[in-house]
Amino acid sequence: MATVSKFTVVPRLPERLEVLSEIANNLWWCWNHDAIDMFHRMDRDLWTRVHQNATKMLGSISQLRLEELAQDDSFLAHMDRVATKLNAYMDSSPWKAKNPEAPEDFRVAYMSAEFGLHESMRIYSGGLGILAGDHLKASSDLGLPLVGIGLLYRGGYFSQYLSTDGWQQETYPHNDFYNMPITQERDADGHPLTITINYPEGPVVVNIWRCQVGRVPLYLLDCDHEANSPATRSITAQLYGGDHETRVRQEILLGMGGVLAMHAVGVHPTTYHMNEGHAAFMTLQRIKELIAEEGMTFDQAAETVKAGSFFTTHTPVPAGNDMFEPGLVERYFRGYCSEVGITFERFLQLGRQNPNDTHEPFCMTVLALRLSSGANGVSKLHGEVARGMWNLTWNGVPEDEVPITSITNGIHTRSVISRDLSDLYDRYLGPGWVNSPDDHSIWKRIDEVPDTELWRTHERRRERLVNFARLRLVSQYENRGAPDTELKICREVLNPDALTIGFARRFATYKRATLILRDPERLKRILTNTDRPVQFIIAGKAHPQDAAGKQLIRALQQFAKEPEIRRHFVFLEDYDINVARYMVQGVDCWLNTPRRPMEASGTSGMKASANGALNISIPDGWWCEAEHLGPNGWSIGRGEHYDDLAEQDRVESEALYELFEKEIVPTFYQRANDDLPREWIHRMKSAIGTIGPVFNTYRMVQEYTDRCYIPSSLRRKALKADSHARAIALSDWKQKVHSQWSTVTVRAIEADASDSLLVGASLPVSAEVSLGDLSPSDVTVEVYFGTLNAEDQIEKGVATEMVADKEVGGGFYRYTGEIRCDDTGQQGFTVRVFPNNPDLAQRHETTLITWA
Repeated sequence: MATVSKFTVVPRLPERLEVLSEIANNLWWCWNHDAIDMFHRMDRDLWTRVHQNATKMLGSISQLRLEELAQDDSFLAHMDRVATKLNAYMDSSPWKAKNPEAPEDFRVAYMSAEFGLHESMRIYSGGLGILAGDHLKASSDLGLPLVGIGLLYRGGYFSQYLSTDGWQQETYPHNDFYNMPITQERDADGHPLTITINYPEGPVVVNIWRCQVGRVPLYLLDCDHEANSPATRSITAQLYGGDHETRVRQEILLGMGGVLAMHAVGVHPTTYHMNEGHAAFMTLQRIKELIAEEGMTFDQAAETVKAGSFFTTHTPVPAGNDMFEPGLVERYFRGYCSEVGITFERFLQLGRQNPNDTHEPFCMTVLALRLSSGANGVSKLHGEVARGMWNLTWNGVPEDEVPITSITNGIHTRSVISRDLSDLYDRYLGPGWVNSPDDHSIWKRIDEVPDTELWRTHERRRERLVNFARLRLVSQYENRGAPDTELKICREVLNPDALTIGFARRFATYKRATLILRDPERLKRILTNTDRPVQFIIAGKAHPQDAAGKQLIRALQQFAKEPEIRRHFVFLEDYDINVARYMVQGVDCWLNTPRRPMEASGTSGMKASANGALNISIPDGWWCEAEHLGPNGWSIGRGEHYDDLAEQDRVESEALYELFEKEIVPTFYQRANDDLPREWIHRMKSAIGTIGPVFNTYRMVQEYTDRCYIPSSLRRKALKADSHARAIALSDWKQKVHSQWSTVTVRAIEADASDSLLVGASLPVSAEVSLGDLSPSDVTVEVYFGTLNAEDQIEKGVATEMVADKEVGGGFYRYTGEIRCDDTGQQGFTVRVFPNNPDLAQRHETTLITWA
């Protein structure tokens, strides 16, 4: 092959328009309607052809058009207004004044394998990436000192198209880095800034790119460097592509490479946040550096690193948590073990729930849990599920005390609200819905919006969705070589006045996309009712290796091709942020049918609600927290548990059909004399007013800040002070406790419970506890009590601390306490002991506990 010399061509903008490049290279524009309108008016057709990619548009627009715009006073005024807004936004930073307790050097590094920021940045696949993108946007709006760390994939995630029989096919169009809103980081001499990662086959050179997301920089790592071999250049070829070894290599790059990238760009985070377990190797890199730089042992360094690390788990599905066989892990980390002074067996224990089970694979989630100061699920229900999934990591600790809390996901509201509705909110809610979307008092003003204005605004959005769907369907069928008769039908599908249901998500089997098809004849009657028609718009992708997910898509597509319903039921290919935007802004209802409790949170329904749509959902994920806030949608069942999954599908599909027939459809088509569906509009306002102030990323990010980021940074600072004195002391104390724990026992429990006790009475309890060489200050002793179930086990127990009364000899101490009798019925109690130290991040951090 011939040698190719490379050069880069950049847009030649007239001097008066040079600020356009600055605006295009900051993704702030993608959540500012005025900026979007500015790019759109430059060349409407081109804006559509480049898929709303502002950077690519500046490189594609004709020079003649640029010269025209440079002389257009109206456009120049518009451009100057947008530039002024951007400058004002970048120059202000409201965060520090509102968070004075944060340390001076406070900074968060947020690590994620994917970021969904805009359709022009194809480095995301689904909800995890969209949530990560919204996290950055909200952090920017709040002024939070945060940087993002991710990977830049040459192939990104796949593009989807369907064969004539409805089977999903994939293509992998390459990301053109030079037509994306990113810039390559450079050193002081102007040379590209790189880092080096050592893999078993040798060093790999890694490029560092920067994407500016408002005030927040997102650093992206890319292995497609000329110095690398074809095999190592392909490490960042695809998101979630390849085999297990590719995944290990990507996660080494994200975690360990992310830390090295922070050093290279001169950023010094006080807290690292792992968004899912993909980035957990980050902790190992930081431990390694402390050992090399400070002369600490592995355990001592781990205490400092844990203090400045936080972890969010996103999936209640075991298969969604990366697990690797020991042989694969050994290939990549045997040398690391030698460098940090631990055995490989000890290394494997860091990723196992049961450290002594040699058959257990190495799990990235467990590694993240063990080397973090805290962890959370992404809804209240998911927090409960996660505590059940990972309770063996804290063997013996009651499930409800497993230290995994919850912070419910939210959405970046401005990114999903339609321009029409945004203008309406500006008029009636005021600027507060933009600046303080978590303020309940602002959203209460939605009741002041005239029903007519809200409904007409929504009808325009539904009409635009129908037009968008028709155009996209025509394009899909043209790509398949369909005849003109088929294209004519595509141009006439859907009714802009009909009740429109949206369903769009990743096609994993637990999401049950075909639940609505369980009784196809009944569904057809609902869809084709002449007086009260209903229509579905469906979109989503299955993982390329998920044949079962692809079969769900095929079933929906084959149903959509049936002649009598094809104008009522459409599947839109290649679901992305742009398709999602049209759908959540235009549908009347958003359907969600996961198999409870397998939906960790979900955010698409939040986006639909922000635009006035009503949710129809299984009580799972976030909806469990929203369904009781007001008449903002409908729940399918009450969250019942089923042992027979087929029976569950039958019951819940029946409930769904009944909701459509008896409540949803009649309510939508019940019109007053002015032809307005007043009850439906009342529900729209309830959805906006109750869901808007709660399920947004302003609330979410501030909650992470208050509960995780600031406490983590302060604790890290304390443990790190005086050459890591408290971290070293904590590590030494833990080693002492572990070595002595086998001697901790409980005996001689005494309580006078022979007679029935009255509610409100107190029951004194005493016990003798052997501590070996430990002292009472090293432990907490509690009486644990509650109602007994049929198996004589304590359910939802309550713990009360006992006090060391005296030493009774032989290493035993007498502890006393009391039980408050607040509930009637048969009760039970026991005594437990676990380690205690004021420097622990949470009470069960050591994972040790002894029960009587």
